[in-house]
Amino acid sequence: MSMRFDGRVAIVTGAGGGLGREHALALARRGARVVVNDLGVARDGEGASSSPAEAVLAEIEAEGGEAMANAASVTDYAAVEAMIAAAMAKWGRIDILVNNAGVLRDKTFAKMELEDFRFVVDVHLMGAVNCTKAVWDVMRGQNYGRIVMTTSSSGLYGNFGQSNYGAAKMALVGLMQTLSIEGAKNDVRVNCLAPTAHTRMTEDLGAALPLEALGPDLVTPGLLYLVSEDAPSRCILAAGAGGFERAYVTLTQGIRAVGEDAPEQVQGRFAEISDRSGEIVPEMGAAQGMIELTKAQAALGV
Repeated sequence: MSMRFDGRVAIVTGAGGGLGREHALALARRGARVVVNDLGVARDGEGASSSPAEAVLAEIEAEGGEAMANAASVTDYAAVEAMIAAAMAKWGRIDILVNNAGVLRDKTFAKMELEDFRFVVDVHLMGAVNCTKAVWDVMRGQNYGRIVMTTSSSGLYGNFGQSNYGAAKMALVGLMQTLSIEGAKNDVRVNCLAPTAHTRMTEDLGAALPLEALGPDLVTPGLLYLVSEDAPSRCILAAGAGGFERAYVTLTQGIRAVGEDAPEQVQGRFAEISDRSGEIVPEMGAAQGMIELTKAQAALGV
């Protein structure tokens, strides 16, 4: 069955190029009405221009699709609210939000200015928070919503010179984990996409990767599934070069260590603590406490 988005309204941030452009074009080709949001800044967040968003709008309209361009900064909540209001006034609903806008200011932590750390977190994390907050009640009210946070392997697993970017990207996973729980009652499904693609954000990699195999269009099929009617919720989907994988945050069964020598027990049994046999993917954060209390009760014979 063909995946269609007829009658759906989608907002894609950072849609003036790269991954966002591919997402916006693909959604429009499959029937969605799309808000193409892009502030039009340089990769480091400097400058601004409405041209990138307008160019993608023109592409969508040339293909017979329906869209509107918007140049709001995702860090400006009032501007984001105005974008949501414009979409609601034009189309009366918002079904899909793709939080894709981002910037890079890479340096080692030793050399990084705090302002560069704060700015990257503000764009990636607070930008997604702002956009999600602005659509949250709309989606809850219509008992339907699909939200995707763009995370990264740099957040999930780390990457040299990207402490700011990695911190922001992992924070988005935490945001997704809670919002997927809170949104379930109203069929608001929240997921993360971890892409590998050759875009302006990765242009410095040069010959380090086979860039011709890493087109952003090869990531977008995963995005389309995550915002479809049949989408999962609380998923971290990795995608790149036509490959798709799923990442998990897991919890081992561990041990119980008490008493004056508890630090030494942790030290001596760390391999046992790290043993992944029987590890779980918790349904919510309370699972950690339950595992720990279960060990305590067993030790006490409760």
